[in-house]
Amino acid sequence: MNIAVASDHAGFEYKERIKQHLAASGHIVKDFGTDSAESVDYPDFIRPAAIAVAEGQCDRGIVLGGSGNGEAIAANRVHGIRCALCWSVETAKLARRHNDANMISIGARLTDWSMVEQILDTWLTTDFEAGRHLRRIEK
Repeated sequence: MNIAVASDHAGFEYKERIKQHLAASGHIVKDFGTDSAESVDYPDFIRPAAIAVAEGQCDRGIVLGGSGNGEAIAANRVHGIRCALCWSVETAKLARRHNDANMISIGARLTDWSMVEQILDTWLTTDFEAGRHLRRIEK
């Protein structure tokens, strides 16, 4: 898969680790920034990543911040994006199964790295169930 990644300063360290994790799993990663832990405004990086997913340049996207809330909100402002805030394996699984989430947001200050790896692997390998969920997404 071709995966967009973006973060603010709080998510920078995890973003760099996620890039390595994804590459080791055979994915192509497009990094939309930021490029340091220096304070930045997250929409400047999250929105371009979301646009790349919405336009089909990337298959999916992963965004990070301190809590992940602002990043999810910014991504979801782009038409065609379904970005879920994930903090556990179960939220990642349901984001794909029930919501067909094409992006996820993770709170780097609230989620241990070992959980982040599990969230990523679950979200990347879980299929959308469609059925009654498709009807809801289309609404």
